[in-house]
Amino acid sequence: MDLSSIKSAYRRYARYYDAVFGPIFAGGRRLAMEMVNAEPAPRVLEVGVGTGLSLPDYREDARVVGIDVSPDMLQIAKERAEEGQLKQVEALLEMDAECLAFADDSFDCVVAMYVASVVPNPDKLMREMQRVCVPGGDVLVINHFASSHPVVRRVERALRPLSRLVGFRPDMELDSLPELPGLNRVGVHKTNLFGYWKLVHYRNGEAPLAEPEQPLTPRAADQPG
Repeated sequence: MDLSSIKSAYRRYARYYDAVFGPIFAGGRRLAMEMVNAEPAPRVLEVGVGTGLSLPDYREDARVVGIDVSPDMLQIAKERAEEGQLKQVEALLEMDAECLAFADDSFDCVVAMYVASVVPNPDKLMREMQRVCVPGGDVLVINHFASSHPVVRRVERALRPLSRLVGFRPDMELDSLPELPGLNRVGVHKTNLFGYWKLVHYRNGEAPLAEPEQPLTPRAADQPG
């Protein structure tokens, strides 16, 4: 994976992304929004904001900065924010997630939805998200991770040579997310298509909690649309 292939893939997806991927990824977005919106007036960084599907769902007193490497996707996000008069959107910026142009401790929460298997270097992504998150803040990573089912796993591995074409790694392992000092994993939640995608919840600068993997609550469970 490299930035050129990522931009090329998402240039192709931009026009169709909402219709094709919006319903598939809806459950993960809903769960992330429940977590983010639980705290009053958060300042949030959404890494890989894409077409901005999640922007209307942030609480009105939030301050949301969205970044994306794809100018084509970002233009749709800007149109959505303008047309919806989304006052919670502070800025939408073209930026590389592996080199964030923000000061340390800039955000109460950092969210990366469907990004970890897209970026060339997930370790750099995680370090940058931790850096810009305040101590005690939350880092939420939603992504597809390799299946434990042997047949599905073989299919994912067979598709790996197509990563540059499709714009993501289909066989990324959950354990390939780096373990960083002070960034503690506090939960793994199943979401989207019976847990094929997961939300990994980290807390920055606090001791880890013994929170096992758990299914979504009925309210947050994935539903069509």
